[in-house]
Amino acid sequence: MTSISLVTNEWQLSGWTPDMWRLRHSMELGAASKPEISHLPCQVPGSVQKVLRDAGILPDWNVGLNARSCEWVENRHWIFETKLPEVEASKATRIRFEGLDGNGEVWIDGQKVLEFDNAFLPYEVEVVDVLGADRNRILQVVFLCPPRFLGQTGYTSRIKDWKPRFNYTWDWMPRLVQTGIFGKVTLEIGKSHPLDDIGIFTTFDVPSTRGSVHFRGLPHSTTAELSEDGAVIASKCLAEGDSTWNDLMVKCWEPNGSGVSQLYTLEIAIGIHKKVWRVGFRDVTCQACLGAALDADPWICCVNGKETFLQGINWTPIRPNFADLERKDYELRLRTYQDLGMNCIRVWGGGFKEHSWLYDLCDDLGLLVWQDFPLSSSGLDNWPPEDPPVMEVAVSIARESVRRLRHHPSIFLWCGGNELQGALDGGKEGIGKPATLAHPLLSAFAEVVQMEDPTRRFVATTSTGPRFTAEGADFGRNLHWDVHGPWAVDKVDLKPWLDYWTKDDALFRSEMGHPGAQPADLMRLYLGECDFRSATLANPYWQRVSFWFDLDEFLTEQGEFPWEIEDYVSWSQGRQADKLGYAIEAVKSRFPGCGGMILWMGHDAFPCPINTSILDFMGRPKPVCEVIEKNLRNDSKVR
Repeated sequence: MTSISLVTNEWQLSGWTPDMWRLRHSMELGAASKPEISHLPCQVPGSVQKVLRDAGILPDWNVGLNARSCEWVENRHWIFETKLPEVEASKATRIRFEGLDGNGEVWIDGQKVLEFDNAFLPYEVEVVDVLGADRNRILQVVFLCPPRFLGQTGYTSRIKDWKPRFNYTWDWMPRLVQTGIFGKVTLEIGKSHPLDDIGIFTTFDVPSTRGSVHFRGLPHSTTAELSEDGAVIASKCLAEGDSTWNDLMVKCWEPNGSGVSQLYTLEIAIGIHKKVWRVGFRDVTCQACLGAALDADPWICCVNGKETFLQGINWTPIRPNFADLERKDYELRLRTYQDLGMNCIRVWGGGFKEHSWLYDLCDDLGLLVWQDFPLSSSGLDNWPPEDPPVMEVAVSIARESVRRLRHHPSIFLWCGGNELQGALDGGKEGIGKPATLAHPLLSAFAEVVQMEDPTRRFVATTSTGPRFTAEGADFGRNLHWDVHGPWAVDKVDLKPWLDYWTKDDALFRSEMGHPGAQPADLMRLYLGECDFRSATLANPYWQRVSFWFDLDEFLTEQGEFPWEIEDYVSWSQGRQADKLGYAIEAVKSRFPGCGGMILWMGHDAFPCPINTSILDFMGRPKPVCEVIEKNLRNDSKVR
């Protein structure tokens, strides 16, 4: 099979009044239909929004309230267009799209060949008799109007559209609903090969210090080679039906702070056909926290036989127009987290199907990955969907995710989604009790993981256990297993914050944090026409970060409004450093009574005036990072 990348093609973008492109000629005058926005040169992968911004049609949505002026893009149809190469009609040919965000149709020479409506799955379409020399070979990827609202506030149980939710507004993100092609687009010529369907994952046996490769779908006899730095260290002929290659003399992959993140190259070959993975070998298990109740979930992570305190960040999308991201955007942030002493990230369930760079870099840098499936709470109703057709699609997304990522040594845990829960009385509505495997969709997710990646842990949701968050009044009652929060206890007085963390009994904290303002230079750069000094939630500049607004506390402590932005920023960032520093120290000191903490959140996708992020919009560390590094690197907490 020959694979031709189409991302290097010349592409163009046009924008249309909905469905106008379907009319070859108007019925009134017989004139050819014209796009509202003429053909613009563009890159693939890429977003409609960036093409329009580069052309001067959209303003910079990061400035002031400009994001509001970009919402009209959702009310048009957009067509990415290119010319395909000529292919002999007798050869089997497919076009494969790694990611289409989010719903629409694919056409070739006026024939519809595909409909798509899921940004979390790849799409592949057979191309028959359309690529000959006598054909125009025009490929058009048509994006229709996206779903109206999937944002932070709504009803999770009613979710039926599979498009990234964070784009629709979150407490750290205005509305910017991307439309675009992300990832690879390839033209595949020739019949698919049995190697294409092989899947693998690896394990490591600590007592014998030997590794194993586990195969899924090995078609018939193959040759396998394992290499380190280009030198073959093991090889074997595998027979049809073999499921495991055992007894490999390898060095284990270790997380950051515990050792070297050793990687190898695995090559499987049938004749001249080859398939290659980068792999690592490690063993990850979980055991009970010291002093935990017998019925509590285990939250001490043992990596290669060593009890390891998990310390990391919650990973959210880097930008709303994620189709335009590059590997360097990921490397900047992930290397910063590694340098701070972190050893894990959690890929949050409200984002998108992340780029492969994320997982490759985590393999390299020794960052363990907790991977959510794409479900999240919605405030009004946080219960997972129970509609059978919706669950069927969700399970297919989970299966594709596991198969795509299971070879990465960094993956250590699969999770059903973010903050899926009901009321404390067991009802579907309200906030309080995390959902469990009793829910049919979460149970189905667990079955997928057990079948496709059986050595890794699956948890129904995060938080897990009796309670969503840890309340000080309930410390000592075995109610706080994996919890979220707090992000503030008393916004003015430091003492309640210190008392809370002194008495904390949570077994794990998969979200915790404290707000701190963005740097003054970014505040000035992106303020636009907004009024910084109108310090009320009636001001739209501050209202969109109402969760984290802290200028009332500034007035209480300082007695007057800050005359300069720098005065406020210094005060707010100082509070973030003081409070979060104390919380991290308190949580880490309880190991192995507490298994770890994952800070909410890592970085900004938008220049929020204030947020709980520890890196700013440009990926630069806020002052809190100095305190974080000191606490994380003081005693690595590996036993």
